Amino acid sequence: MAERQLNLYATFAYNEAYFNLSDEERREVRRRIAEEAPTVAEATQFYSIFPARCDSDFLIWSAWSADTDDATEKALTGYATVSEGWRRYVHPTQTLWGYTRVSTYARGKSEQDMDPFDETRGTYFVAYPFAKTKEWYLMSMDARQGQMNEHIKLGKQYPEIRQLLLYSFGVQDQEFVVAYETEDLPKFSDLVYALRSTEARRHTALDTPLITGIHRTPEEFIR
Repeated sequence: MAERQLNLYATFAYNEAYFNLSDEERREVRRRIAEEAPTVAEATQFYSIFPARCDSDFLIWSAWSADTDDATEKALTGYATVSEGWRRYVHPTQTLWGYTRVSTYARGKSEQDMDPFDETRGTYFVAYPFAKTKEWYLMSMDARQGQMNEHIKLGKQYPEIRQLLLYSFGVQDQEFVVAYETEDLPKFSDLVYALRSTEARRHTALDTPLITGIHRTPEEFIR
């Protein structure tokens, strides 16, 4: 696996021109997206969004290795070029992206870490941006580590829930993007509820919008 990865979660909504098409024509639009999206990334996954959100119909998760200086330019330029052909029938509603890196607070890799290049994916996918307060960064490293230890310990009580943390400092409005995979959304909701009671919660400045999707194979997406 690459030392550093670029991951992009893009949500799209079908527009009026799409819904004015016949059933077969709409299927052809979806087929084109399903065939073209994987050509610009090293790994591509599709998720249905509506009716979990009313502003988006589907999400595409794209991942690239990002170990070279020009990796991001090639990835984003290629994505923009290919997706331009879809824009007659869909428009982007949200893009969240960032890079993987070694965690500041956790040692080594965890069995709960998500690998974007795994072929097997969880049924449910949840992603959202978040940012910390100014006060968080002015605390000592020991103080922050103590609060994060509580956070990490709680997360390990839900070993079946996997996560991927992206760093977006300086490239998007948020500082992080966190994504989860699970087979049990109620249990995932329990985890998030429990995390709200940790001390680190005092220093959360942003943690919306939440995007929840159901994994679809390309064939299911086209159907």
